[in-house]
Amino acid sequence: PQLPKETWPNGLLTTAGTMDRPLPRSFVFSDEVKQALVQGLPVVALESTIISHGMPYPQNVTVAREVEDILRSQGVAPATIGILEGQIHIGMTAEHLEMLGQLGESCRKVSRRDLASVVSTRQNGATTVSATMLLAHMAGIPLFVTGGIGGVHRGGSETWDVSADLTELGRTPVCVVCAGAKSILDLPLTLEFLESQGVCVAGYGTDDFPAFFTPHSGLPVSVRVDGAETAAALLGAQLQLGINSGIVLAVPIPDKLAAESASIEEATQVAIRECQEHGISGNKVTPYLLKRINEITGGNSLRANIALVKHNASVGAAVAKALHTLRASNAEPSAKL
Repeated sequence: PQLPKETWPNGLLTTAGTMDRPLPRSFVFSDEVKQALVQGLPVVALESTIISHGMPYPQNVTVAREVEDILRSQGVAPATIGILEGQIHIGMTAEHLEMLGQLGESCRKVSRRDLASVVSTRQNGATTVSATMLLAHMAGIPLFVTGGIGGVHRGGSETWDVSADLTELGRTPVCVVCAGAKSILDLPLTLEFLESQGVCVAGYGTDDFPAFFTPHSGLPVSVRVDGAETAAALLGAQLQLGINSGIVLAVPIPDKLAAESASIEEATQVAIRECQEHGISGNKVTPYLLKRINEITGGNSLRANIALVKHNASVGAAVAKALHTLRASNAEPSAKL
């Protein structure tokens, strides 16, 4: 099911630096994604953990289709990535999404470390940020949309509880469009870790790193990009230079949605204070915070989370189209000797 190397357009995969060898036989491209890649049209990757582990069936499938349709409505092919019976799907049909949604949490949550074991044993797997980044890169897709990235957990200086998302960003040249990281994490340490990994953290129309449900964390980004064209120019230069680390394109939550989500952020801060007051530490911190926030908000955080992912998809589509235009015009920076 893989595409012959010679059919890829304009060095798309060689730009990503992954085509020294053919793709594994376990890769299966949907017709929609295959056609877009062969024709050099914009494609955006999507993760599948949000489908299997993010919400119950059938809401998970409905939301997945809605996010894909946002991309399609802007002329971008959605490439939802997941593993079904050991086959790595780059783009899923409606039937595949339905299957993944029905599997729910019985589907394995797959990070980079789990890929080989899931493929070799022909299991079903939903890809996290780190696995989705890696597989998108292998498939020649340099742009990926999600809700938020993982980070260094509170108490991480003692427990070393650091999300694999951060190390993946340090070694995989994919731009991750997200709303930053949730404030339940240690955001200063998260940004320090990304800096050590050589990851560019770009604020989309902001100098302030967003913290998921709030547009401001009080922490600076490494660079500000104003608009899709500027973001695409940054990504294009990164790929052309052969820099093997990724980019975090941190998109602040829209003002209207931020106002609606203010109670969720307030609940987060309450839960953090309670955690400190009760002396909860180590690997018990994150499970406590997530459970307590859900209790305080009555589960209302899910609706806001969905709206935020959809907003990120719209931004990601605009950047993908701008990158396509940049490449088509041969306007990427080039050396003059």
